Amino acid sequence: MFNIGDYVFNQKTGNLGKVIGYGHQIVDNAYMSTVKVLVDYAISSRKRGIVEEDLFAVWISWEEAQKVRSK
Repeated sequence: MFNIGDYVFNQKTGNLGKVIGYGHQIVDNAYMSTVKVLVDYAISSRKRGIVEEDLFAVWISWEEAQKVRSK
């Protein structure tokens, strides 16, 4: 689980941002926890300030993303 203020990386979109909150989505009739991220860098649009919400499993910590990149 991420803390508010942590920087995270979206493995699907490549977006980088800061955790600003949490939420829920219904997936297959079950509530799934989500993370709300204020995007600092969006690969596809290069826009900042977009709030993106997605399942926790899609995001990894920025530190972890850096380790994976360096291999």
